[in-house]
Amino acid sequence: MKLRKIAALSLSAVMALSLGSAATVKAEEEKTFNIGICQLVQHDALDAATKGFRDVLTETFGDRVTFDEQNAAGDSATATQICTNLVEEKVDLILANATPALQSAVAATNEIPVLGTSITEYGVALDIDDFNGTVGGNVSGTSDLAPLDQQAAMFDELLPDATKIGIVYCSAEPNSKYQADTVQAALEANGKTVSVYTFSDSNDVTTVVGQACSENDALYIPTDNTAASCVEAVNNVAQPAGIPIIAGEENIMAGCGIATLSINYYDLGRTTGEMAVKILNGEANISEMPIEYFQNPVKEYNPAMCEALGITVPEDYTAYEPAE
Repeated sequence: MKLRKIAALSLSAVMALSLGSAATVKAEEEKTFNIGICQLVQHDALDAATKGFRDVLTETFGDRVTFDEQNAAGDSATATQICTNLVEEKVDLILANATPALQSAVAATNEIPVLGTSITEYGVALDIDDFNGTVGGNVSGTSDLAPLDQQAAMFDELLPDATKIGIVYCSAEPNSKYQADTVQAALEANGKTVSVYTFSDSNDVTTVVGQACSENDALYIPTDNTAASCVEAVNNVAQPAGIPIIAGEENIMAGCGIATLSINYYDLGRTTGEMAVKILNGEANISEMPIEYFQNPVKEYNPAMCEALGITVPEDYTAYEPAE
């Protein structure tokens, strides 16, 4: 009789554990996530990164994930307010798209996981000395930095007669200065004369680009969000002046440049989304996640711009094709 009771109790215990485990699994499966997105400004590169991020999370969680996506329209103060609101909303994770958005998110919370994307150099963006590739704390993400020495080498490959190079960027973007300094050093080491021109915001782009075009044989524009949002204005000055531009990323090249060493921002966003899935599922600790980089940049040229300026392109360059 006692044996039967013991067996019955044991069976009950096993069933209870099984039911408890099943309930836990079901609870995990039904868990919902609210993701905050702060994007600095609307332009094709940042839009593509946000889309890639959202696509991965939607593919993974379906209708269990919702997004509070907001755009700061290029204003850092607005980005700060957006991130403050997302923290008050107690979102499960924040995507900060572009450097000022990342800086605002980091200032707003040290608890909610923050993933950056379209950030060129995290050590510069977050003022970290001797940055070793991992931010730590509640921050990680992806970088859009392409090999800058290879971008500088494009001037000899495409414009061998250009000896005076102007570098143009927005002074409000520290990552742009980092790129400009690196490319300037590489160009000067290769015998070029380099002049640097900065604009403070979109209002003085035309004037600054006009001066740069009048004093140089060619221009370099790094990955720069303000420049990316003003490519039409840049092109309206540079193309009539016959001044070719090598760009830090594809979307600037498509609007006003002849070539770039390109990364794919949609794929970069997807990589960021995959990082988010691991964090939300408890598969990874964000404090231990190193920054991830785009692994296979492509030498890309703008056929229409090269033809208009009479530039011959080497065979190892790929023609840019606009997305349909």
